[in-house]
Amino acid sequence: MANLALERLRRQELSLGVVLRQARSVETGKIFQTAGFDWLFLDLEHNSMSIETACEISVACLGTGIAPLVRVPENQYWMATRALDGGAQGIVLPHVDTEEQARETVRQLRYPPAGRRSISSMQVHVDFRSVPVGELTAQLDKDFLIAVMLETITAIENSEAIAAVDGIDVVMIGANDLCLDMGIAGDVMNERVIKAFERVAAACRKHGRYAGLGGVRRPEDLKVYFDMGYRFILAANDVTMLVDAGQRRTASLRSLI
Repeated sequence: MANLALERLRRQELSLGVVLRQARSVETGKIFQTAGFDWLFLDLEHNSMSIETACEISVACLGTGIAPLVRVPENQYWMATRALDGGAQGIVLPHVDTEEQARETVRQLRYPPAGRRSISSMQVHVDFRSVPVGELTAQLDKDFLIAVMLETITAIENSEAIAAVDGIDVVMIGANDLCLDMGIAGDVMNERVIKAFERVAAACRKHGRYAGLGGVRRPEDLKVYFDMGYRFILAANDVTMLVDAGQRRTASLRSLI
């Protein structure tokens, strides 16, 4: 089943995602697909969403033109494989600081020979059809996206070694946590941050990975990073968009009298 997030990247286009902070209904994917997003970021690290809800939303997304991707808490590979078996088309692993962590991510999430993930037959991704195991695992590995998040100074220093790990699709900077680690909270356009982005972009170019980011909001700031080659973009979240739209609407109506 096609993964629009990956398809956009393979065509060198922007691949735009939206975080689900509070939305829980299975209709959410279709709503954000209509809004123009390419992937949902189902966040199991920073909110109360259950894996059951994440899988229900993921299944509802399949075949609708938006890819369900799940961020799991740090090193929770058991949760990641359950999410993949349950309908997700990709996993985002936070707090990956070293080459060893990146290699373990691939080992846990890719099928043999690249990794050691076990197979569950009759997958939702193939509409529960019976598919020869070798054919099934090859197709799923081709269509699943694995992104690792670099969120510390240590991770940036190790970015080339991380990007060199086969089986990783996206190397993604978490700008807010990186700024916190640097002691410059919220300053996503600080010279040190820009240099970190340049370093990761160069590593991605060298090793054939896609560069991604989250935590940068203003279009003029994003343009700087687009020009470096960043294409996997966590562009918005449900709460911020709802609040922003609501504030604009109520302010415009109150201004009429």
